[in-house]
Amino acid sequence: MLLITHLAFVKMLLKLCISSVHGIFGSILKKVCLWVDKQVPSRTGVIESVKNERNHAERTAKDVTTPTSVNYHFTRKCNYKCGFCFHTAKTSFVLPIEEAKRGLHLLKEAGMEKINFSGGEPFLHERGDFLGEMVRYCKEELQLPSVSIVSNGSMIKERWFKKYGKYLDILAISCDSFDEDTNQVIGRAQGQKSHIDNLFRIREWCQDYKVAFKLNSVINTFNIDEDMTENITQLNPVRWKVFQCLLIDGENAGENSLREAERFVISEQQFQDFLNRHSSIKCLVPESNEKMRDSYLILDEYMRFLDCREGRKDPSKSILDIGVEEAIQFSGFDEKMFLKRGGKYMWSKADMNLEWISRVR
Repeated sequence: MLLITHLAFVKMLLKLCISSVHGIFGSILKKVCLWVDKQVPSRTGVIESVKNERNHAERTAKDVTTPTSVNYHFTRKCNYKCGFCFHTAKTSFVLPIEEAKRGLHLLKEAGMEKINFSGGEPFLHERGDFLGEMVRYCKEELQLPSVSIVSNGSMIKERWFKKYGKYLDILAISCDSFDEDTNQVIGRAQGQKSHIDNLFRIREWCQDYKVAFKLNSVINTFNIDEDMTENITQLNPVRWKVFQCLLIDGENAGENSLREAERFVISEQQFQDFLNRHSSIKCLVPESNEKMRDSYLILDEYMRFLDCREGRKDPSKSILDIGVEEAIQFSGFDEKMFLKRGGKYMWSKADMNLEWISRVR
């Protein structure tokens, strides 16, 4: 009897122990589950996290500007003294050719399709051979769709076309008047050499060596009343860029400028009157101050982007130091205005019909 009582007591103790152990393990398990829930996000949380990361990446991609068309002013030196010039000879610096090529390669990797070499006068440095090597590099090695130059034309020789012409898509020559006296007043001249005679000579070379010929004109107080229709028709450029004279503080206006261009400035109405007078010319591409100011990606001689939004040229750090993607954020570039002004056009000579009708002056 006593043995039976002891066995019953032991059985009861075992049940109590088992119940206690269950309770302890249940409490521990509950706490573990709560901790895991806090550490591991739910399926919905994971989906939301992925969406947020994707949206951030998309916003970042939209904010990145692609340098589709770049204007590289690799030198500021010039042999002309145009009174309204807005990229003046404030330094004589020119990058070593290998550094310039490194920067051009960075631009290509960032999405550049068109490079335009300008100055200053780009044919002045090393008599055009420095320029020619960059043109060759961009077309032959980087295989850019379009390589172009803007020049006053005074330093160009036929030997340059023979050596480098096949690599060049477009050559733009600046000419603001077809009156020699007006060119002298503006400063678009060197001594008594005829700027106009040279212009027509270069036009013929462009035809001979299959380079698209383009013309740039800055409209100002000294040529505002001129009718250029006959000469433009005779030259037959693929494009005639017509600019309204633009003031840039520190370049052609203000205390530290090398030019005083205020006397060249015209009103919007005067500019429109000039455009109306030449409305029959189909290749005319007008650019008012509004269209010009923020619609160009400009690199200076140090390969810094120049922001012109405040009416002056504020430089970024060089793309050689911080890369294109970071530097371009300080360019002030307005891509919508770039497209609005016709910045994207048929710019590869492979797509053009260069069998022009011969024009005789």
